[in-house]
Amino acid sequence: MKVVLFCGGLGLRLRDYSQQIPKPMVRIGDQPLLWHVMKYYAHYGHKDFILCLGHRGDAIKEFFLHYNEAISNDFVMRNGGTELELHNRDIHDWKISFVDTGFGSSIGERLYRIRDLLKGEETFLANYSDGLTDLPLDTYLDFARSQDKIACFLSVRPTASFHVVHWDSQHLVTDVTPVQAAAHINCGYFVLKQDIFDYMRRGEDLVAEPFHRLIQAKQLATFDYPGFWVCADTFKDKMQLDNMVDNGETPWMVWKNGRGPRVAREQGLIP
Repeated sequence: MKVVLFCGGLGLRLRDYSQQIPKPMVRIGDQPLLWHVMKYYAHYGHKDFILCLGHRGDAIKEFFLHYNEAISNDFVMRNGGTELELHNRDIHDWKISFVDTGFGSSIGERLYRIRDLLKGEETFLANYSDGLTDLPLDTYLDFARSQDKIACFLSVRPTASFHVVHWDSQHLVTDVTPVQAAAHINCGYFVLKQDIFDYMRRGEDLVAEPFHRLIQAKQLATFDYPGFWVCADTFKDKMQLDNMVDNGETPWMVWKNGRGPRVAREQGLIP
């Protein structure tokens, strides 16, 4: 299946980085966030990518135009570097479409603008480019097929503690209630049918208007996943992921860890 990745946001909560580079290019370990997300999909055999570019899309193009597989793979060098023998490869069999979808476009508008590239695809995948997970993708896709809805997304519990604030007419706080224990959030990892475009209008966000139409039509499902998921939304999130790389704790690197449905089932993360 084709994989649509939304790469055009401003990344304001990572502004120390995203003013110079787009958020998907913020590095976790030796590689950008976007590479980690794409590597995850490629591990499950989905290697046809459409990148919806916006803010600093040129930096994303430059990264792939000058990509060197020797940086992320073991290799043997001979004749003073004139010959390289790679022990393994990573992006050589990926197909990547780079599409400028506008500087200030919403997620829905970005998806709408690349709909012609999805013709003939009964079902396709779509995602933000800043969330990392060890979700067994094959199991999730089996669930989406069994639901047979127009759209499906992944639900997780937030990794940070949030609070609902209540106040009175004089702006005095009356209650502060933690919501992390009960709340679930949409973290992307969308599975979408072509019919999604019948529920969309130009300029709309994906979740705000189209998803509410799908809810009314009973055509929106979600998969609740209690396993690992982190969104690199802030500097603190980036530091957490960098520390995990330094400590060799990288559950999202399913291509290295051999994580699959059997292991996830043994750990009680999927039925």
